[in-house]
Amino acid sequence: MKASPALICIPDISGFTEFMRAVDIEVSSQVIPALLNEIIYSNKINLKVSEIEGDAVLFFRKGELPSFQDLVDQCKLFYTQFYERMDVLLKKFKDKHKDVDFPEILGLKIILHYGAEIGMVQIGNHIKLMGEDVITAHRLLKNDVPVDEYLLISDSLLRHYKNQKIEESCDWAQLNSKELDVEHLGTIKYHYINLKPLNGN
Repeated sequence: MKASPALICIPDISGFTEFMRAVDIEVSSQVIPALLNEIIYSNKINLKVSEIEGDAVLFFRKGELPSFQDLVDQCKLFYTQFYERMDVLLKKFKDKHKDVDFPEILGLKIILHYGAEIGMVQIGNHIKLMGEDVITAHRLLKNDVPVDEYLLISDSLLRHYKNQKIEESCDWAQLNSKELDVEHLGTIKYHYINLKPLNGN
């Protein structure tokens, strides 16, 4: 197993379980894959897909980190394209599910984390990521961020960028700081940005 430093990015669709209960399988089997595909095709910074996890995509990128501006712009693109695609799907299925408002149920949150030693194992055509930092990235999905849709950046990733660049790239939103105490992993510091203003809400 090869271990390398890598960026981990997890765009995660929230409201997945509620949506599956609200619509029939014919609709859900088209909507969720279409939204996940939109996320994958919106990738402009050479992220690689490790896994598709039902309601999330696990991306990674080895080597040099993108600039912080490119990273933030990529996450903003994930979010805006996600909603553009959802609008199309809502119009397509509005007659079948008039009482189900897709945007009221579904949303998007994005986790960014950097790991110094991430194991990478080839399984079929995919690269399976392993190690403590992969666990940390997934654990960051279970946080107490007080907004539903957000970009969450671990402190271990943010430390690789200069404060001036961070401020310039986040001039459109407030960067808030929090921390999470996790058994066996200790205290994980992170920062988040509310993404909802990008959707005009």
